[in-house]
Order: sequence, then C-alpha cells, then structure tokens
Amino acid sequence: MSNSPIPVDQFHTLKSGLRLHYTEVGQPSVHKPSLLCLHGGGPGASGYSNYKFNLPAFAAAGYHAVAPDLAGFGLSDKPETVEYTSQFHVQCMRELCQALGIQRYVPVGNSLGGSVALELYFADRAAVPALVLMAPGGLVDPATFWGTTEGGVALAKFAQTRPFSEQAFRDVLQLLVHDQAVIDDAIISERFPIAAAQPAQVFTSVSIQSTWEWLGDIQCPVLCFWGANDRFLPISQTLTLLEQAPHTKAVISNRAGHWYMLELPDDFNREVTDFLSAELSVQSTGYPAT
Repeated sequence: MSNSPIPVDQFHTLKSGLRLHYTEVGQPSVHKPSLLCLHGGGPGASGYSNYKFNLPAFAAAGYHAVAPDLAGFGLSDKPETVEYTSQFHVQCMRELCQALGIQRYVPVGNSLGGSVALELYFADRAAVPALVLMAPGGLVDPATFWGTTEGGVALAKFAQTRPFSEQAFRDVLQLLVHDQAVIDDAIISERFPIAAAQPAQVFTSVSIQSTWEWLGDIQCPVLCFWGANDRFLPISQTLTLLEQAPHTKAVISNRAGHWYMLELPDDFNREVTDFLSAELSVQSTGYPAT
C-alpha cells in the first residue's frame, strides 16, 4: 500500500472475504505460546501503533507475537455492512490464529482489545494459558459507567461527527494519556489518516458480551495494568478483577492513563515478560522459573 501511514506487513483474507492486516515478529515455538496483541477501539488505532514499543521486546524474549488490525481499523478492511461487535472480532481472531497455525496464545488486550481477549479465553480456554490486560473492557457492564467518563463522552461525540478536524482528533487522543506530550506529531500522522477512513459504523455498532458475569470462572493467571489517570475506564474496575478472578496480579501507575503499554513501555515489557516466564514455567514444570 503506497503512502501507508503505518508499515505494511502481512495480510490474510478470511473466509468471508474480509481482509485483515497484521504485524508479526519472532518465530512460532512449540515451547512458548504466541502473543496475540489486541489494540483498543479508539479512532485510528492499529496493531502497529498500539504495540510498536512492545513487539521488539517480546521478540527479544523469544516470543512469536502478532498484532492484528481488527476489522474496521488500521489497514484491515472497513466495510459499512457489518456489526463491529466483540463477538465479530473474536470470530475473526480465531480464524486468523487458525490460518497462522497458532494453537496456543496469550491474548494481550487493551480496552476493546481487552474485551476481545476475555471473550477469546471463554471461547477457547484450552488454547489460552494466560491473559494480559490493560484497562480492559468487559469487567463491568458499560451501561453503568460509559456515559459518565470524560473520555467515553468525548469519544461518543467524536464518533458521530463527520468530517472531523485534525485538532478534534488530537483532543480525543490527549484524553487517552497522562502526559499529553505522548500525543506527538508522529502518532497523529500514523492514526489520523486511518481514522478519516473509518466509517461511523465501526464505533456506533460496538457491543460486548457480558463477561463481567463470568470473571470468577477465569482459571488462568491474569496480569492487569491500569493507569491511575485513566479517563475512559475507571481504575476502580481493577478491584473488580482482583476480587473475582482468582489468579490475578495488578500493576497500577500514576504515570499512565489508558495506554499503559505506550506510555510506560519499558515497565510494561518487563512486567509482561517476567510474568509469562514465571507463570508458563509453573504450568510446564510445576515449579516457578529460577
């Protein structure tokens, strides 16, 4: 794709004919699960933009990692004729994993991607040995809070506005982070052209399954990140996960907002690789990694 705002990597066409783009690093291994990095549902999002500071660290730690562009995002197809529900994204991700020969994987999901990660676990528990979540949806019924958060209100208003200006786009992105300097010209140039190509349907048809009713049934280890300055999903939801999912570790920082993996990448990368090393070692040997 010429003049692409993000690097062009791999494409896969689903059975439906819908084409998904994904960024891939590392090599699949029988000794380690793949990492399926799922971006959030903000305007202009893509697998590359959300995980560009994390994928090299995952590969260096010996992991095969795939960061797809969900349908309607990045360089993937953006039809106006589908409902962009979490179930739709789950179906697409399961088909993509099957096509890539991925049998075991750890979903790494932020926001909407966190909802999809949770649903992937419940849809195929045997394939998911662990979960890594960053301010995920799906922990609380969104009807109880989404219209009350500063970010949620701003995103809903933005999604219904066409055409929108670059400044309006920048204003929404600045609500996603603690330090507004993170929203630099490079991020705008990556995301704005994608956002301009997204039909309103991508945002207006979003719905998620009621995974908040099943949190007590999560049996795999969970690592959850939350920025104390998140203006989209309340940090109090971290306690919901800690209270209900029996094998959960939470990492909270007052130096992050909704994008922990982008705002504090070194901390995120270290926590994730250490967590996976320890938990996967226990699962394979019965003993912690030493």
